[in-house]
Amino acid sequence: MDEGVCAVRPGVDVARHARMLARVHDALLSGERLPADPRGMVARSWRRVRAQGVNPDLGDPPDLMGADRVEARRAASPLQRVLPELRAALTSVAEDARHIMVVTDADGVLLWREGSTAVRHRADRLGFTEGADWSEGVVGSNGIGTAIAEATPVQMFAAEHFVRSHHVWTCTACPVHDPRTGELLGVVDVSGPAETVHPTTVALVGTAVKLAEASLWRHHEGRLEMLRNVAAPLLVSLRGPGLVVDEHGWVAAVAGMPAVDRIAVPRSGRPIAIHGVGVCVPEPVPGGWLLRVDSAEPIRLELDLAQRPPRAIVDGANRWVHPLSTRHAELLVLLAGAGAAGMDAGALSAALYGDREHLVTVRAEMSRLRRSLGGLLLARPYRIAPEVDVVVPDLGVLRGSAAPGIRRLAACNPAATVAPAAPTG
Repeated sequence: MDEGVCAVRPGVDVARHARMLARVHDALLSGERLPADPRGMVARSWRRVRAQGVNPDLGDPPDLMGADRVEARRAASPLQRVLPELRAALTSVAEDARHIMVVTDADGVLLWREGSTAVRHRADRLGFTEGADWSEGVVGSNGIGTAIAEATPVQMFAAEHFVRSHHVWTCTACPVHDPRTGELLGVVDVSGPAETVHPTTVALVGTAVKLAEASLWRHHEGRLEMLRNVAAPLLVSLRGPGLVVDEHGWVAAVAGMPAVDRIAVPRSGRPIAIHGVGVCVPEPVPGGWLLRVDSAEPIRLELDLAQRPPRAIVDGANRWVHPLSTRHAELLVLLAGAGAAGMDAGALSAALYGDREHLVTVRAEMSRLRRSLGGLLLARPYRIAPEVDVVVPDLGVLRGSAAPGIRRLAACNPAATVAPAAPTG
């Protein structure tokens, strides 16, 4: 793990370090000169939570979601599948070391909590329990919320927490991502009394998360393998190109066409544009969908930005219209302007927000957009498929965008933006 993640190094006098951090925290809030610089991650978090108006003397614990809402979030979370792996790796250790293990969703809402009974009782008094939102904007700098904001493992010790009542705690958190898409699924955190802080906890939690992500990937591969048994006889009988995908658009098998990893999420009766093939209509099969075409048609993507909501209009063998959020419209305009070179998550973050610190947000938005437009969008780097003609007649409702990349495009080209397809053959 990155050494900068650890709140303390081996051999550090923990009590003395905690007192120094308390002086730094007090000086920051009083406007005095800091006796030492906080770690970069902590300093960034403090700036964010102060800008969001978090009270460092927050007294009441955060409001809890009702049990029915917590159960609904648990049922929807892919992390429920990997709880056995997380328990095996962390719960017994947490109990022995006076810690608790918690698992949150991508919003920072606690869904599961296990470990030391005594520590759970202490956590109850802070509202650190199932159904609580521990994002930075609600409870200030903490392992869970800061791990989400920084998109990296975080260890937070004593007065590195922004809220004073949390200074007697240490927490080590690591984000969990969907191994297929990179989308944030939640956070795994191990927390306990401040004096129990140890740098090895960072590696322990990180290893548990890697094992969980590997388990999620095996589950995905297992489902696709089952679907391949369904796909084989279906694809053999096709006259033209076709493919079989799962309910999320992940491809199990193809015939008569180049291999692709993922297409848009199929919906009954809705045509889907597939890179290198054309526009197909999905047909339900056990465990997924069959998609086939009788003839390949060129694909044209027009971004209609003249009204709200903006729209993506796809023309091929069929024509379909997909409403866009303003953010998704901005992403498509940026990718259209980037052409075949495309843009990675860092470049998109800079173009949308003016910095490269919003990688998680960008990846999540691109994942949602790819679920809708599927094979029209490629990854590593993100780009529009080369055989797609992209037309942006006018920036329309995006002309007032605050995104630096959109403002540059508007300044360079006040009229139309057209990205023609790359020549094939």
